[in-house]
Amino acid sequence: MKKLVLASVLALGLGAPAVQAQPTTLLNVSYDIARELFAAVNEAFVPYYEEQTGIALSIEQSHAGTSAQARAIIEGLEADVVTFNQATDIELLEVNGLVGEDWRERLPNNASPYYSLPAFLVRAGNPKNIQDWDDLVRDDVEVIFPNPKTSGNARYTYLAARAYAEEVFGGDQAQVEDYLRNVFLSVPGFPTGGRAATTAFVEQGIGDVLITFESEVNNIRDEFGTGVVEAVVPSVSLKADFPVAVVDAVVDARGSRDIAEDYLEFLYTPEGQDIVASFYYRVTNEDVAAAYADMLPDVRLFDPAEVFGTWDEITTEHFAEGGLLDQVFVNQ
Repeated sequence: MKKLVLASVLALGLGAPAVQAQPTTLLNVSYDIARELFAAVNEAFVPYYEEQTGIALSIEQSHAGTSAQARAIIEGLEADVVTFNQATDIELLEVNGLVGEDWRERLPNNASPYYSLPAFLVRAGNPKNIQDWDDLVRDDVEVIFPNPKTSGNARYTYLAARAYAEEVFGGDQAQVEDYLRNVFLSVPGFPTGGRAATTAFVEQGIGDVLITFESEVNNIRDEFGTGVVEAVVPSVSLKADFPVAVVDAVVDARGSRDIAEDYLEFLYTPEGQDIVASFYYRVTNEDVAAAYADMLPDVRLFDPAEVFGTWDEITTEHFAEGGLLDQVFVNQ
């Protein structure tokens, strides 16, 4: 990478102009269930970057629901990069002047190096025989997922359930809203983020099914074993892109733009894609995706843009105050 070479030159002081010293720390502000993923990414990126530049980095992480993370950045959290699970939260940073309007064009696939989908985690043996979205509204099923007001993870769950209902009920809005309201009524309480929801389900024993990203479902199954939990991929789900962006206002103030850009570009390299895929995310590199194909089943995915429109339209129609989400989430 050209800028890595330039960084090496600057680090060695070879003909470098008088510029602000490049920092050796980077803060990645990310979604709630990405701790293990980015621990592995960082472990690979730090020596990779040092080999290229001679600079030893220290990468710090912050994890919570993405909407809460976006608000924290607006309030002063100095994130060099964000690795979120929903574009609307980066758009909020854009609106507040922290991220440039062209952030989607800076990296391939609209700045989304990988994607996932809402899937189900059930108890060992699947005693309630939960297989698909229609099972979520049965009287004997208790559902766990985070609060859509604070979690991008949960917003995808809401959108996936809505897309399913739109198809099943032929767009009859009264039936769609009745279905969604019953899904929300089956949730005993809404944690703020995906990892808290996982803790409630797995460690506290609350609920019959956890809805979270397929990656989390499979990683938790691997951690606890099929004697405790099992993964279920429904017949249809929603494609959930995971967008990333440099926080321009922060990196320009700190002088960390080169590091931040190289960090995000690393996610697209074969090594970065291999790490991501090993955590059960679906990647955009075709060779890496093929190598991990046996780990992830084929599933029909709704495209949010085709079902609901642009993310601006989705935000306005569904997630703004008084939007369609509020109409099924009220008094929950």
